[in-house]
Amino acid sequence: MLKRTNVQEVLNKNRGKHISGDHLIAQVQRIFDETASQRSRISTTLSNGGSAARNSFQLDLLESNKIYHLDDIRLTCINYRLRFLDSKYFKGQIPEEAVSIIRQLEKDHETEISGLKILAPSKLFKLEDKDDPLLFAPIGNDYFYLIHKWGNDLHPLRRWLMWPFKSIVNLTLLVVMISYVLTLMVPEGLFSKKSTSAEFWIIFFFMFKCLASVVIFYGFALGKNFNPAIWNSKYYNA
Repeated sequence: MLKRTNVQEVLNKNRGKHISGDHLIAQVQRIFDETASQRSRISTTLSNGGSAARNSFQLDLLESNKIYHLDDIRLTCINYRLRFLDSKYFKGQIPEEAVSIIRQLEKDHETEISGLKILAPSKLFKLEDKDDPLLFAPIGNDYFYLIHKWGNDLHPLRRWLMWPFKSIVNLTLLVVMISYVLTLMVPEGLFSKKSTSAEFWIIFFFMFKCLASVVIFYGFALGKNFNPAIWNSKYYNA
């Protein structure tokens, strides 16, 4: 059985040399005795989002292995066809544990966290699902701090299944390969007594044209686009 893909582990692999190893790593204790008003304010922040470009974190209290640059996040989104959007667009259920972690961070850093973003599959921004979302807060300079991850890991083959949607070149290569395989499956002598290379390529061209037509119709009909164009888009038909 193939192991499911953990998005946080993928982000760690994609991490560039953006972070200094000199920062003090502190283990943050979670607390669950916040007042109702504080939890309500955090839930409202998650629901309404915000345009904050940074939060006033104390760097020496942050865990360096939870800091990610926007380039790392973008690469992960493109490879796995995920989206990175403001938390207000998220339609899934945000666990109470995430609210507790945010409150603990606010207490430790003596600030109110805003501008929260979530990394998750596109459908999670419309319907509830069981794939894994990741909640981030902006630090500034295109850096984001991972606050909480919940849910299940991604399907182990998701990256390969989403490969055709990375670019038009990838999609064209897939259509060409499928057309070639389908052409090989056509029985010899189906259209003439003796098969020739010219006949093979005519059938191949026919297969390619049919598949390409279906792909183009599907793309235009459903408003689909390639991964680099949708990873941070809030529009369904981006």
